[in-house]
Amino acid sequence: MKKVIIFLSFSVLVISLLSFVELRPTQAEYADLTLNRYAEQAGMPPVIFPHWFHRIRFKCKVCHEDIFLMRQGSNDINMAKIIQGEYCGKCHNGKIAWAPLYCDRCHSGQSTIVIPSARGFLK
Repeated sequence: MKKVIIFLSFSVLVISLLSFVELRPTQAEYADLTLNRYAEQAGMPPVIFPHWFHRIRFKCKVCHEDIFLMRQGSNDINMAKIIQGEYCGKCHNGKIAWAPLYCDRCHSGQSTIVIPSARGFLK
């Protein structure tokens, strides 16, 4: 019983501290990918894919080449395909990782990074 009270007290403290945290849009870090083939056209901020965040948890072969091709612009990623379980949706399905229901978790980028694509340069 004492452990439960300590755990609950700690949980309340953590939740209280989190209420003071300011959430701001993220910027891409080194080796992260900014995906913007469809995002801004659909009225959404670009996606910042935290490559190294995933890489420290998984070996390269988990995603490459079975899910993602390692050539820039060769993966036609869009929300319909993700929801159908392709690309990011292989893991982000609500079972392995959180489902793609929370737009701002991925669509958090600033359109300041220019990336080449198969159709030219996108911002």
